[in-house]
Amino acid sequence: MEAVVLAAGKGTRLRPLTEDQPKGMVEVDDKPILTHCFEQVVELGADELIVVVGYMKEEIIDHYGDEFEGTPITYAHQREQLGLAHALLTVEDNVDGDFMLMLGDNIFDANLQDVIRRHQEDRADAVFLTEKVPWEEASRYGVCNTNAYGEITEVVEKPDKPESNLVMTGFYTFTPAIFHACKLVQPSDRGEYELSEAVDLLIRSGRTIDALRLDGWRIDIGYPEDRKEAERRLQEILA
Repeated sequence: MEAVVLAAGKGTRLRPLTEDQPKGMVEVDDKPILTHCFEQVVELGADELIVVVGYMKEEIIDHYGDEFEGTPITYAHQREQLGLAHALLTVEDNVDGDFMLMLGDNIFDANLQDVIRRHQEDRADAVFLTEKVPWEEASRYGVCNTNAYGEITEVVEKPDKPESNLVMTGFYTFTPAIFHACKLVQPSDRGEYELSEAVDLLIRSGRTIDALRLDGWRIDIGYPEDRKEAERRLQEILA
């Protein structure tokens, strides 16, 4: 299975750490965030890394080259950062089948392998690793509503008044059906092409989206304090 890693963003909330480097190259526990991402998807069995780059892309390409620990890397260029659905469309020509997707600013110590297994066993059109967060934090994420079978029935991107505190984390699996849905997405009020809207289009077309609850932890490195918390947790693992 191929692994798509999204790493095109500017990371403005991480400044000054991102003033002279892309977000994915910010070090957490002495290695770039992207190295943590690559290590995890390679361990999950990725046979190719497809990395979406944009802001200061040369820094990433020069650092990693054309392979990581023997796994080939292909780069796709998102010229404008117009949302996750827009970023995903840049890799359509490089993806041959079902794939895993990781946001390149997340660090996990969690049950990622269970997501792959659920996708392969249930033949869902997508499987999302989801997490319960404090209600006051839910508006930072894509909020999921689910039915009694654990299937996602709706995703609302960064709602002002969330109806649920179950949110998408930065790890998913998809079939190629997601690309057609992404092409139908219209810009949101933020002017971005939201992945959550593409997911809703899949749901409305009768596709099955499974939610798997996170077992472990993940840190979305959005702010400098998130980087410190990720370092603290990684060091606990090694202690």
